[in-house]
Amino acid sequence: MHTDPLQSPFREGLLRGRVALVTGGGTGIGQAIAEAYGALGARVALCGRRLDPVTAVAEGLVARGGEALAASVDIRDNDAVEAFVQRVKDTFGRVDILVNNAGGQFPSPAQLITPKGFEAVVRNNLLGTFNVTRAVANIAMVPQRFGVVINITANTLRGFPGMSHTGAARAGVDNLTKTLAVEWAPHHIRVNSIAPGTIRSTGTDRYPPELVALAEQKNPAKRLGAPAEVAHLAVFLASDAADYITGTTLYIDGGASLWGDLWQVE
Repeated sequence: MHTDPLQSPFREGLLRGRVALVTGGGTGIGQAIAEAYGALGARVALCGRRLDPVTAVAEGLVARGGEALAASVDIRDNDAVEAFVQRVKDTFGRVDILVNNAGGQFPSPAQLITPKGFEAVVRNNLLGTFNVTRAVANIAMVPQRFGVVINITANTLRGFPGMSHTGAARAGVDNLTKTLAVEWAPHHIRVNSIAPGTIRSTGTDRYPPELVALAEQKNPAKRLGAPAEVAHLAVFLASDAADYITGTTLYIDGGASLWGDLWQVE
């Protein structure tokens, strides 16, 4: 198991010459992907709602000899998104890889989620993903006739009990992935999704410990995933090795999407 994105199983310099934009790149899976891309030679732009985490990751990439920039961006704000994407293009000349990792949710039975709470999660996870993807495509990828979009979603294969708000939003992203893969194929833009299972990261730290322990117990692999394992899949999808893969969702969950329900049906 490779748990360190800086100890890459990939060829050195695999992504040299590429420019990657990673939303939610300051912590967890987003940080691991940004660091993996940087370690393989990509120039990396990071954004997140909080400036300090993405700045720290960018500074780490620069300290290791890479090129990076960071900014605070609310992906629900289309004007702010477009300004940031234009800044990235002005700085690096292009955008080759987009990773839509930013998002958020909270565990709750559906009947206890308020309309405001449901809307907030959908706006963040679905509308925000569309805002960034549209801006990157129009400003960079369509004009340059090349691009790779990777959406980080969730395990919605059999519904998402206890997470109806994010389940609905992520299912929307899954369909958006398929639709854009077809629409943008003539522009040589590939669009895929990664659906992680329960990954031990800063995100799971906010969940009840008993829920995390249950997820580990119910997983066929009897363990949780690591952010670096998701990052390595994101490297593969961004590389030329995945050049004929588009419009698909790849599950990385130790088999949890096939077996191991966490929701008790009474």
